Amino acid sequence: MRPFVLLATRAEDVPAEEEYAAFLAYAGLTEHELVRVRLEAGPMPRLDLDALSGIFVGGGPFNASDPPERKPAVQRRVEAEFRALLDEVVPRDFPFLGACYGVGTVGVHQGAVIDATYAEPIGVVPVTLTEAGAADPLLAGMPHEFGAFVGHKEAVTALPSSAVLLASSPGCPVQMFRVGRNVYATQFHPELDVDGITTRIHAYADHGYFAPGELDLTLAAARRAPVSHPSRILRNFVERYAR
Repeated sequence: MRPFVLLATRAEDVPAEEEYAAFLAYAGLTEHELVRVRLEAGPMPRLDLDALSGIFVGGGPFNASDPPERKPAVQRRVEAEFRALLDEVVPRDFPFLGACYGVGTVGVHQGAVIDATYAEPIGVVPVTLTEAGAADPLLAGMPHEFGAFVGHKEAVTALPSSAVLLASSPGCPVQMFRVGRNVYATQFHPELDVDGITTRIHAYADHGYFAPGELDLTLAAARRAPVSHPSRILRNFVERYAR
């Protein structure tokens, strides 16, 4: 099997390692089958799409809608690298699944409006499939409504005509979309479980996702409802595109 690639941007080692472990476990892949590239540590290597089965993108601290002058140099580099990659991925309709930061990368590339209008605090939200989502093979076996972990400062306010809406939540109209047949982005985190989100809550306590003094409330919000279905998306992606 040709390997998959995980493009990651987390600078903090513990959540970065847990993110990789979660993708491995829930996608059903070995380390040889899922090659991780930590983009915050260095430039994106040239990816030969013909030698790969597909691309995953993990979440991270970057906000695409931040003013350019507020973006650190590493973020500007990573965004430029994603633009170049998606210039190849989208026309080829190459298998691509971006989790959380995928909305920022694919959304910006396709001309979506991304801002803070539909930001969601860290916690569990009910995600509902659209008619197109219910018919999409990547969401095969998913219930019409399921709980998912979220926590983001920006989201898509308006999708471009090139994108198909697949899932929404009450506080965020665009939770998942598709471009072409094989390029996907989710606002929620399909790779997260309770242990993983607990680690991230502690790791990013000073990053503005919740107010000082709300650590215990945020931890409780992440445990208020069971989350078991979203990881199926990762396994579906691998089963559909492994070659």
